[in-house]
Amino acid sequence: MKNISRAWRLSLLLLFLLPLAALAQKPITLDDIWTNQVFDTKGIPGFRFQNDGVHFTRLADGVIEQVDLRTGDKTGQLFDVASVTTQAPGWQGKFKNYAFSADESKILLAADVEQIYRWSSRAQYFVYDRQNKTLSRLHEGAKQRYASFSPDASKIAFVVDNDLYYKDLSSGKTTRVTSDGKTNAIINGASDWVYEEEFTLVRAFEWSPDGQKLAYLRFDESDVPEYTMEKYTGADYPEQVSFKYPKVGEKNSVVTAHIYQLPAAKSIPVDVPMRPADKDDYLPRIAWTPSGQLCLTQMNRHQDELRLWLADPASGACRSLLEEKSKYYLELQEPVFLSDGSGFVWQSEKSGFNHLYRFDMQGNQQTALTKGDWEVTSFYGLDEKLGQVYFQAAAKNPMQRELYTVKLNGKGRSKISDAAGFHSAQFSSTYDYFIDTYSTANTPPQYAVRNRQGKVVRLLEQNTGTQLQQSECSTLPVEFMKIPIKNGSAPDGQVWNGELNAWMIRPTAPQFAGQKLPVLMYVYGGPGSQQVTDAWKGANYWWFQMLAQKGYVVVCVDNRGTGARGEEFKKMTYLDLGKYESEDQIAAAKYLGTLPFADPARIGIFGWSYGGYMSSLCLFKGNDVFEAAIAVAPVTNWKWYDSIYTERYMRTEKENPDGYAKNSPVNFAEQLKGEYLLVHGMADDNVHFQHSAEMTNQLILNNKQFDTMFYPNLNHGISGPNSKIHLYNLMTRFLDEKLKGTTDTKVVRP
Repeated sequence: MKNISRAWRLSLLLLFLLPLAALAQKPITLDDIWTNQVFDTKGIPGFRFQNDGVHFTRLADGVIEQVDLRTGDKTGQLFDVASVTTQAPGWQGKFKNYAFSADESKILLAADVEQIYRWSSRAQYFVYDRQNKTLSRLHEGAKQRYASFSPDASKIAFVVDNDLYYKDLSSGKTTRVTSDGKTNAIINGASDWVYEEEFTLVRAFEWSPDGQKLAYLRFDESDVPEYTMEKYTGADYPEQVSFKYPKVGEKNSVVTAHIYQLPAAKSIPVDVPMRPADKDDYLPRIAWTPSGQLCLTQMNRHQDELRLWLADPASGACRSLLEEKSKYYLELQEPVFLSDGSGFVWQSEKSGFNHLYRFDMQGNQQTALTKGDWEVTSFYGLDEKLGQVYFQAAAKNPMQRELYTVKLNGKGRSKISDAAGFHSAQFSSTYDYFIDTYSTANTPPQYAVRNRQGKVVRLLEQNTGTQLQQSECSTLPVEFMKIPIKNGSAPDGQVWNGELNAWMIRPTAPQFAGQKLPVLMYVYGGPGSQQVTDAWKGANYWWFQMLAQKGYVVVCVDNRGTGARGEEFKKMTYLDLGKYESEDQIAAAKYLGTLPFADPARIGIFGWSYGGYMSSLCLFKGNDVFEAAIAVAPVTNWKWYDSIYTERYMRTEKENPDGYAKNSPVNFAEQLKGEYLLVHGMADDNVHFQHSAEMTNQLILNNKQFDTMFYPNLNHGISGPNSKIHLYNLMTRFLDEKLKGTTDTKVVRP
């Protein structure tokens, strides 16, 4: 109650100060957003819950502290670098990350962590025994990846130089499980680039429940073509970085599953039925069932068929557990097995909306845990003791999220979140408590500890300082609206009539009254994504507010293909990525141009990644509507993007030549009439710089003038010293010069 009372006092203070702050508008600047970080909200780190469900641990200045979730009181120190007396080889007295064994008797410390790609990393690992208070080095030599305790904490498995190892902690003996690992050829126990990026798979091994077996995936990427990037370090010659990257239609890694039996010191192959000849099926997940069988998820290359296989750990023989097909494509799902061995919980869109189902271990559906014309958007897990399932859903509004619980028999669904907006949760290990993260488009993130019924136990952070800044800067409300689409095209020559969700920030200052104002549309628009949500927008919120202070109307529209509105709405873009999305954005821009405060001759569009693809396509195809576009790290031809992502939605270029040709921006460079800013990081391992280089070639070939900026050594996120302030200064200046400028300085349209 002490913390709740304090929050009330802060709220009362805020109510007193807000009218005073509103008397004078404080200007929002790019320096304050990106350099001084004045507007950064306070966050809550991911909680590392302990087994008792009421404590969590956190790292502070080399100390792993134990904290009571219910009170916030520190209740102990579980590790302190200052107390280490063991002189473990290579130990430098600091670490970046840590993990507990299942029984919490040992701690794995990751030091000198080195990022590889988006999710992958390598480090020097050390093991701390809490009972003996000893620290030991995991492995002498090269850095390790994905070190993981066995269930009984007696061993640790890890990957070094593409080979899988395990160490027996009592004897200190290290066993090499595989020996054929080779850079850009064979990977054991870790994934290749495209599995990491598109299936978010990095650690490709799992301990069996009894700790006597290691299941792992072997990637043979020998025949996958390489992509090379150049990094400029000041040396006489650029550094060349090469890695395997399968583009559309190219060979993927050949992936096989294996089970290493520790007592026998041998591996056996898992006999997963594969497609003939090229073995192009994907194996994106492996997991052990509570009874000790290995479950493998298999998808065909088109990703419209998915199977779950159960493998006998002694022979490697497989039997089918579940099969699902789609006339479009399937999202990758993971079975969550019940510990009593009675079955598993599964997510599926088979009803037309994503829902939860309970199956038995023969693959028979027992019940639909959720149903209706709404979407389950996250599955948090299940408390088998009480027979409760916890999940997030867009049950009331596709732009909002609520938290729910339902019984394992599908009855008794109950909402455990309160205020309308966007809720997400992180549950404790016993599901007695959860951290509720809540925000709206106009309310910065708020964090609270709640019990399983949803009752507030303790407030963690309200971000009242950010709310005060909103008042000081006289920020404008983010308002939601519906944009009607009439007679839109649809597959098979049909007509689509419907509404698109959108939000708008509209300048209302007296100096803008009666004026026709420039409009900037912000877009992402990719499959299953959402930008139009009643949730806080982060740093871009402040940039959009800054633009509104300068007199821009800022609008975001979720086109067809985006999420939380059912399978048909999301998958309508299948085989035609870019077609319906760009048509919707163009139609939305035309609609906005009819509003009394919007200037139809000054409408621009900005997007990053898929959004950069969209902004480019909209400017070229909608050259009579859009005056300007900013494209950051855009895909410009789908044939240059990776196999897993692109073929999921488009199949290969050979199979779908029209879909590729008619929706790739490089093919429409001659249609550029307005102003175009093209931006790319030259060390982008995801959307390669090749996309912008080829776009540049086509623009020059067609004698089209445009603006451009390339960032050496920076990746897809263009993250580096001063990179964000440089980029946002560039984009703001471009908009001021090309879009906000007076009519007589703009391109005259035919």
